[in-house]
Amino acid sequence: MGNDKQQANSDISRRQFLKRSGLAAAAVAAARVPLVHAAFGAENFQVKIGLIGCGGRGTGALLDALGAATKVIYPATGYHTEDVAEGATIEKKDIQVVALADLFEDRLANCVSQFGKLGIKLPSELCFTGFDAYQQLLAVPEINYVILATPPHFRPMQLKAAIEAGKHVFMEKPGAVDAPGVKMVIEAGELARQKNLGIVAGTQRRHMKSYQETIRRLQDGAVGEIVYGKCYWNGGEIWVVSRQPQWSELEWQLRNWNYFTWLSGDHYVEQHVHNLDVMNWVLGAHPIRAVSGVGGRQVRTGVEHGHIYDHFAVEFEYPGGVTMFSQARQINGCQNLVSELVVGTGGRSNCKDAIEPKSGKRWRFREQEGSPYRQEHEDLIASIRAGKPLNEAQAVAESTMAGIMGREAAYSGQAISWDEAMKSTTRLGPEKYEFGPYPIPDVAMPGRYRFS
Repeated sequence: MGNDKQQANSDISRRQFLKRSGLAAAAVAAARVPLVHAAFGAENFQVKIGLIGCGGRGTGALLDALGAATKVIYPATGYHTEDVAEGATIEKKDIQVVALADLFEDRLANCVSQFGKLGIKLPSELCFTGFDAYQQLLAVPEINYVILATPPHFRPMQLKAAIEAGKHVFMEKPGAVDAPGVKMVIEAGELARQKNLGIVAGTQRRHMKSYQETIRRLQDGAVGEIVYGKCYWNGGEIWVVSRQPQWSELEWQLRNWNYFTWLSGDHYVEQHVHNLDVMNWVLGAHPIRAVSGVGGRQVRTGVEHGHIYDHFAVEFEYPGGVTMFSQARQINGCQNLVSELVVGTGGRSNCKDAIEPKSGKRWRFREQEGSPYRQEHEDLIASIRAGKPLNEAQAVAESTMAGIMGREAAYSGQAISWDEAMKSTTRLGPEKYEFGPYPIPDVAMPGRYRFS
């Protein structure tokens, strides 16, 4: 299953590919022919990728992984950049695209076509479709690096299956849409640790030097004891897929997955998880309670918008009495704001690149950074080759659970504790996956809706 975000502009031009991945002509060769690269240490790990979910998000993630396979080095500075310029040299690494999988034949065919234009050819027997496509892909022995980019509902089961199959995993965020899914992600993370397999999630801020350095300083006491935080993801509406006459209810929901809680978790979980993850990271803990939550469906009320909310506001309590306020909105024509902030006894910080102490000099992160979407793959591949694979399963599970707590507090109008949320056995979605009728659930009404 893929993402229809690129439906209106699905063609990936060579220029777009080069800009994003920084490969130039050698990129295609790097993607097709395994090459020896010693810079990652004695472990000669050859990256053999299987992509599960061939929509816009999955295609983009695969491009980023291919970008992570080549470093462009400028002779004068040695700086690694995304853009190829005159005088640059290209340092190749081992990488190969092996197989693709998607629920829908048209989406897989589009992905195959686009990569074919870039010189990456895949045999039809390694292109899988259907609800069991991911299982067929995971059965390919040579694949050792799996990208999971299906809707979040499917992420826990596919992550667990990939780890059981002995594959390293890059998984998009969030980790799940419900508590049983969160617990499955945690279990998969433990199994990966036992098997020495890597898991990196699409919470790319954790791979940005600016965030890393700023948060290191905060945890070292740069603003004293943190007492308050806030974060926002307020933006406009995102893509919509209109229902076609030949599609069943379930197929349409799968193609328009952002607008159904069972598939996306609602945008508070699916998108705002980035900001919640930063707050967990800075505070070194997950919230113990969603104290209060409000939200609703005021502007996006058409049937094409499913049953999710278009705005949320939630207050959390963290250990030590720290309060964190969170807000998320997807409504056009409003102020856009995507940010984090913490306030301490000795100052404040945006968590990203600035620290403002009450006394003393303001600190700013001023280094130039490359693409964090590529850096995720760079870091995972490097850790695998070093014999110490990264494992972000617990972190993304906790950030996802924070989002679920906030969503449920807003849906129900009740406070939700971490322990209560983790005990939930409610699994969202159908018991059996097959095309056919699947009525849209009612919009959650606070005071009537109950979390269980």
